[in-house]
Amino acid sequence: MKILGKVLGAIVICVILALLVLRVTGLDPHERIPGLWLSGNVVTTPVADWSFATDVQTVKVQTNSPFLLPHSVTTWCIVYNSQLYLATSGAAVRSWPRNVARDPHVRLKINSQIYERTLSVVTDSAEREAVLQTRAKKYAQKYPPPAGVNFTVYHVTPA
Repeated sequence: MKILGKVLGAIVICVILALLVLRVTGLDPHERIPGLWLSGNVVTTPVADWSFATDVQTVKVQTNSPFLLPHSVTTWCIVYNSQLYLATSGAAVRSWPRNVARDPHVRLKINSQIYERTLSVVTDSAEREAVLQTRAKKYAQKYPPPAGVNFTVYHVTPA
């Protein structure tokens, strides 16, 4: 029984140390593999014009999971009317949209810059369709939408 306690204690200490190291160094997602904390330079100035992200194919999004650990993924980004939007299909089965529904505060990584922002679901049908048309132009050849896929569109706003 003493040995089991020591082994479990050692495992707990190793997990805590690993999480502390990852907190400092970050663990960015890679393509379809999720990560934890995003690393990069935090931008504190407001962004009024997101046009610089027009040619960026994907951004990394860090959400807050219910387990007190961050959950970061890579997703599509769309710039429409100088505003930044994120779009995803399958929001009902993916973790990050559920995390955003619970806590809309996120960290976005574009290139090596981190932006602390809030996501809100676009409910205006005209705005949503315009963003999705812009998305179709940007990603159509590489990522054609399958028939019947429903996209959730998020507007990126200041935190």
